[in-house]
Amino acid sequence: MIEYIKGTIATLTPTQATVETAGGVAYLLNITLPCYTALQGHQSCRLYVHEAIRDDAWVLYGFADETERALFRSLIGVSGVGAATAIIILSSLQGDELSAVIAGGDVRRLKAIKGIGAKTAERIIVDLRDKIKAVEPTLSIQTAARNDAFDEAFAALTILGFDKKASEKALTAIFKAEPALRVEAAIKKAMSMM
Repeated sequence: MIEYIKGTIATLTPTQATVETAGGVAYLLNITLPCYTALQGHQSCRLYVHEAIRDDAWVLYGFADETERALFRSLIGVSGVGAATAIIILSSLQGDELSAVIAGGDVRRLKAIKGIGAKTAERIIVDLRDKIKAVEPTLSIQTAARNDAFDEAFAALTILGFDKKASEKALTAIFKAEPALRVEAAIKKAMSMM
């Protein structure tokens, strides 16, 4: 399973990005408008991936952060909401706004999105109202302290079983104080803080 793809942006449109990796392989990913906006003006990127493997196609969906991918996965888990519809929803209502609409039961706002009828809007709200709170918006924070070392240390702490929110908080403080800190040292410091 592909977790993320990191490389050079070969082509970029509002709905798709082609990312060429160091090995010379280029991946075509379907993206949301917020992801497109985040990628504009950059030559390289890291996109979190959701793979959809069907009988007739192997389709990749790319997201600027883990929160957006988690929302996408929650949406496609709702009966009647496919990947294309989930991309449209995430392009129309971004992260926190979508969470607020679902938590508030705002059927009217969901119905205003192309392709979403009253029944689908109600089903999204009923199915995700309790689950959407589990999506942590803090994961989408992008600060100056967030770099490759931060991401590697965060992934390592998560694999070791540490809480994501606590890990991110500790690493943010550590890299704010010492931006050039090596990954191993950051992990040790974060473990001592939790």
